[in-house]
Amino acid sequence: MSSEKVHVEHCKGVNGLDKVILREIRRCSAEVYLYGGQVTSWKNAHGEELLFVSSKASFRPPRAIRGGIPICFPQLKSTGSLEQYGFARNRIWSIDPDPPSSPSDISHKAFVDLILTHSEEDMKIWPHRYEYRLRVALGPTGDLMLTSRIRNTNTDGKSFTFRFAYQTYFFVTDISEVRVEGLETLDYLDNLKNGERFTEQEDAITFESEVDKVYLSTPTKIAILDHERKRTFELRKYGLPDAVCLEARFL
Repeated sequence: MSSEKVHVEHCKGVNGLDKVILREIRRCSAEVYLYGGQVTSWKNAHGEELLFVSSKASFRPPRAIRGGIPICFPQLKSTGSLEQYGFARNRIWSIDPDPPSSPSDISHKAFVDLILTHSEEDMKIWPHRYEYRLRVALGPTGDLMLTSRIRNTNTDGKSFTFRFAYQTYFFVTDISEVRVEGLETLDYLDNLKNGERFTEQEDAITFESEVDKVYLSTPTKIAILDHERKRTFELRKYGLPDAVCLEARFL
């Protein structure tokens, strides 16, 4: 068995959908479905699941997979003929046949490069030509890294605007025992109050009731502390200025 097969395995998942399994030597793993370009599992060296996927997830196109890390593109809110969160999470992505060069100091072998391009059907609801490249990589210590590159391929050179997000569902046991640190003193838009703008007064975000806030100009590092499991998720992001803090309680 080659080292490539140890680190990267292409196989069938739920309902015969294509997926890629990434593995590292410390027994960390991640699973990525080509449907939606979506990470649906991320396990640490102890085999503990770090992402939440709903028990009601159908894994049947055209419905999006509920949970994991859906890719929201080219929008986050429903406008015109585009559905909420866009269409990227409802499309079949391809393995990138011509991936960008790996970093010279790359120390991990468990990664997959996916690509999504416009279709004639998509052009009817969003008339722009694009190329979306997504790399999902698993580091030697179990770090999960997603890198997006979106290119305008309009033949007339016409520009367009878009929004995208990694809508990550972290697995926690008791939401009341969770704190989010790194967002204190920041301005945010409260979607439960018609998008009104406020300034965060608390030293950490806690969840005693429903929360749906968009924090603006957030720092590179954000921490999610799960006291019940004695676990901390450390998020590091680059090129993504805002962060959405949303409580999800579905099964």
